[in-house]
Parts: sequence; structure tokens; C-alpha cells
Amino acid sequence: MKKIFLMGRSEAGKTSLTQALKGEELHYVKTQYTNTADDTIDSPGEYAESKRFSVGLACFSFEADVVAIVQAADEPFNLFGENSRCFIQRPLIGIITKVDSPYANIPMVRQWLVNAGCERIFMVNNVTREGVDELMEYLKDDLPHLTIEQAEFKQSLGLNEWDPLPEGVDYPEGIRRFEDKIQQ
Repeated sequence: MKKIFLMGRSEAGKTSLTQALKGEELHYVKTQYTNTADDTIDSPGEYAESKRFSVGLACFSFEADVVAIVQAADEPFNLFGENSRCFIQRPLIGIITKVDSPYANIPMVRQWLVNAGCERIFMVNNVTREGVDELMEYLKDDLPHLTIEQAEFKQSLGLNEWDPLPEGVDYPEGIRRFEDKIQQ
């Protein structure tokens, strides 16, 4: 399973989403620190809300396989600027929570996430678990393991390590697969 890092403002639904992903009953817990030991890294909203702490988000992103910007459908404002993905060297997804809010403006929040550079956007309701299974399915498959040579080759093509090779393109003959390298 991919390890996911959740970042977003306070009360966006990050901790509730963590509980929903684990199949736990939802209960309020104020996130006081970032725990990187689980499959889900839940960060305090203050990290996203303060320039002083926001550098921590970039640091914690290296502990994860995928980074998620979590925004409630009824968010009054957006914390993440356009092309936020430029400092994140992991796949970036968006998660819209509280989709059932009477104040929801899903098209606006979706556009914020698209502008931030999210590759995929999931809509979830932590209480009813709507959309949680789709997110779990996405997280189910691990990212491919690459050798340094494979990663460098992908970079030379302008690809990220998680991007598939274009159709008709294969690794050069001298580059070994990750599995072959481990067997040596």
C-alpha cells in the first residue's frame, strides 16, 4: 500500500479521513504532531497555515509515496498556490472532503486543486465513507521500484519516477531491472 501524506488547513478533515481509511469510528482528535510511522501521515493544519512551519510539509513529503492536498468542499479560501507540486517530488493528488456540506462549492475547490497541480482528485465523505473505497483502491498498489539507472533514464526523458515509459520506449540494454539488482 502506498504511504500517503495528508496536508491541508485545520478542520479540513485530514484526521477524520485518516480514521475513515483505517475503518475506525470517527471521533475528534486534535492533531498535535506529525506521525510518520503509519501508512497515513496526518499533519497539523498549522503547518499549512503558517509560513514558519510550512517547510515541514516539504520535509515530511519525502516520507511518503504520495502527497495529498486535503480541502473541505466548503473551504472559505485556498492555502495552496498555483503549481504547488513544484516542491513535491511525489505524485500529488487532491482530496475534497465534506462534499455533503450545504455550503459546498465543489467546482471552485476542484479548480484550486487542479491549479495546485494535483494529478487526480478524489471526493470523499468521511462520515458516510463515500469515495473512501475509490481512494483506498488508488493507494492499494505500490509504486514501481526502480534502480538509480532507471530513474535517471526516466528523468532524461522528462518523466517522474512514477510515470510509465511512453509507448514504444524501453529501458536501454545496459540498465538492469530493480528485481535483477536485488538478486545479485
